[in-house]
Amino acid sequence: MDELARLAGITVRTLRFYRERGLIPPPRREGRIAWYDDHHLARLRTIAALLERGHTLSGIAELAEAFDHGRDVGDLLGLGAPTEEIPVRLTPEELADHFAGQATPENLAAAMDLGYLGTDGEEIVHISRRLLDVSSTLVREGIPLADVLAAAKRVREHADALADLFAGLILSHAPADRLHRLRPLARSVVEAELSLALDRRLR
Repeated sequence: MDELARLAGITVRTLRFYRERGLIPPPRREGRIAWYDDHHLARLRTIAALLERGHTLSGIAELAEAFDHGRDVGDLLGLGAPTEEIPVRLTPEELADHFAGQATPENLAAAMDLGYLGTDGEEIVHISRRLLDVSSTLVREGIPLADVLAAAKRVREHADALADLFAGLILSHAPADRLHRLRPLARSVVEAELSLALDRRLR
């Protein structure tokens, strides 16, 4: 415990508090000896990054509970509603491979803040295969993951505004049960306008 606290840059008292709150899983025991490992250290570093971003211990504890008990975190990720996006299950090692060493606690915290990442048992769940593929490709093209996530946050704000616009337009002229059927039309308009906007920017 002393060694783990030192590596994580916290006090043993804080570490015990995190254990009592269920923020980190119990150690592996061999007789009277308790062993902590790299997974515990990674969890502590992620907790520190989430705290720095303003998350509460209660919110972090909810994610930790999902991780440790295999609870479905679809609700935490906003996957309860119908969606065209396909979530992806990854091991921590597979996630690290996607982002070439840039899956730092700070970047993981930012992705969790956006709702891109959650946990289910010992697996990490990414909310969208398309977003995972695009973001990992951008990183391979030389764009830092931190900048990709910062841009994603701004895109989210504009996407929410566009969704509000189209939902209001459709619901003011059609029954609510047609919203799902008309959804592809709204997406096509946004894709076409973005393509034209990129043409104008490139010119």
